[in-house]
Amino acid sequence: IRESDLGLNPVNNGHAIMLNIPPLTEERRRDLAKIVKKLAEEAKISVRNARQTGHTRFKELEASGKITEDDKYGAEKRLQEIVDEYNKKIDDAEKAKEESVMTI
Repeated sequence: IRESDLGLNPVNNGHAIMLNIPPLTEERRRDLAKIVKKLAEEAKISVRNARQTGHTRFKELEASGKITEDDKYGAEKRLQEIVDEYNKKIDDAEKAKEESVMTI
């Protein structure tokens, strides 16, 4: 918890772990919005990496003769549609969470 970017400091009193949550000031809300943006970008990077892995695999399958060039292009097109769908979901989740964090 201490190593997170949340600014929380747990205290162990021997019986329980106490977690003091600071009040949400405007500055703290902006910090949380930055964290949301960072996490969304990390999610998009993961999606891009998965897309790249898919493209590489399609090329390997085409080179080995297991799929045709048309099959490869069809698969790449479908993969891009899936990537676009998930990027939109990430953007929507980011926007909703930012609005939630910034609402007083």
